[in-house]
Amino acid sequence: MDKQNVFAGRSLCVIEDFSKEERMYLFSQVKTLKQAMEQRDEQKLASYRIDDKDFGIYEVFLENSTRTKESFRNAANFHHAKVSEMSAENASFSKGESYADTFNTMIGYYNSIFIVRSKVEGLCKYLEEACSAYAQRNSLYRKPAFINAGDGKHEHPTQELLDEFTFLEDNNWSNDSLHLALVGDLFHGRTVHSKADGLKIFKSVKVDLIAPEELAMPEFYVERMKENGYSVRIFSSIEEYLAQDDIASKWYFTRPQLERMGDRILQKQEELRRSITFTKEFLPKIKEGTKFYHPLPRHKVTPTIPTFLDETPLNGWERQSINGMYVRIVLLSLIAGRIGSDFVPTVKKEEAVREDYITEIDLTSKPMKEKHVSEGVQPIHNGIVIDHILKGDNPGEIRRHMRLISTVLGLDEQKGGDWVSTGNDDQTYKGIIFRPGSYDLDRKQLKRLSAVAPGCTLNLIKDGRVIHKFRLYLPPRIYNFEDLACTNEACISNPEQNEGVPAMFQRTKENTFVCAYCNKTHTFKEIWKRHNK
Repeated sequence: MDKQNVFAGRSLCVIEDFSKEERMYLFSQVKTLKQAMEQRDEQKLASYRIDDKDFGIYEVFLENSTRTKESFRNAANFHHAKVSEMSAENASFSKGESYADTFNTMIGYYNSIFIVRSKVEGLCKYLEEACSAYAQRNSLYRKPAFINAGDGKHEHPTQELLDEFTFLEDNNWSNDSLHLALVGDLFHGRTVHSKADGLKIFKSVKVDLIAPEELAMPEFYVERMKENGYSVRIFSSIEEYLAQDDIASKWYFTRPQLERMGDRILQKQEELRRSITFTKEFLPKIKEGTKFYHPLPRHKVTPTIPTFLDETPLNGWERQSINGMYVRIVLLSLIAGRIGSDFVPTVKKEEAVREDYITEIDLTSKPMKEKHVSEGVQPIHNGIVIDHILKGDNPGEIRRHMRLISTVLGLDEQKGGDWVSTGNDDQTYKGIIFRPGSYDLDRKQLKRLSAVAPGCTLNLIKDGRVIHKFRLYLPPRIYNFEDLACTNEACISNPEQNEGVPAMFQRTKENTFVCAYCNKTHTFKEIWKRHNK
């Protein structure tokens, strides 16, 4: 394997695991491979093949699939490699074994690429971390690579790759702009969720979201699209969408998964399906050159793209499906290191993440002020005072959160008290926690406090004087704390999964925390296990 190949041994857990530049290179290779397939250019095709019967490609489909599974199987067979498979009913998970133990075992059998579909969100990211450590501990020849073939409602990055390739193909290979309508079940659809980041390969993006409220795109993905510079519009039905003039030339339909949503939704399923199903009466409003796409399958009784459209120029979904195998052949070839050594990425200096969320105030330069004591709070001679907790919230919420802070910092068994007071304006509420005694908080404890009470002030008091004063803000990352938990029960790091995966969160531009595995957004109040009991 060429050590200079930046693709070799890489995992694709989410679409952003491959940069825009890397994806554009991948698409150029897919274009060449597709031409070679159509022309039966065996010499060119051979240059893509892994052609190693000892190279292990393992399909692990823990959720039912037809197209993705068969597309990958045929792509793997193209490579003349060792192809194995495991299904949910035959897996050791049903016997109570952890995901890490099962996959580590298979890595020891010289399997190099794992294609994984599961209802557990973030599974591939976790396996990439855990199994890479296993391979290193045991001096295995290859670091395992993981390809996410769909994880719950989270992402489907290889579907996103083939979608992007097809959009480019119908855009005369230009990535200057894209106007795309997303139609259908945008709530459950991992294929449309992947587009929140995936469509960044286009320089200018306009997205029209067409779905009734019950099937609407989750707010996190809407905000992510806006953060990425997309122009986003929202419509409740195709009829409403076509009542205005700015109509997309590319439409992406998804199958409504109403069976996941309970009896209340099923009782109004006809109305919901009607709002996202294309009918003949809409045809005069569609401009020439428009293409329809669908990740498939279509429902045989109530398809959002009815079969009368199969023979029309609108049909882009059939070629889209065929492109799937070409994209996956190239992806496997890249990860195996067979191709890609000629790709030289543009070197960009990564911006350092600012870590100044813990700021110590220089007390020597501050003039002495008359101390203002909140009503009911007595000064302490030695100890800590945490002030300005949830400033501006209501008293009940402040009290609840101070109990959480006390637990997170291990202050429950200490003397002292909690108090809700007002500031100098006597109108804005804030919380105060005071604990007498000797305290010497280290960096880790300060980080815990900044994560559970951003915006607070911490005073360390000795002999009646403040000797250290800190202002704390939301940290850019938080991890390595046992009492953290993602609230998404489908996430690999949620305690309900019983996998022992430590929760990790990253700060967003909106000062919320997003799970590093499943991308669920949380407030700083929601990431603690005690809060969620």
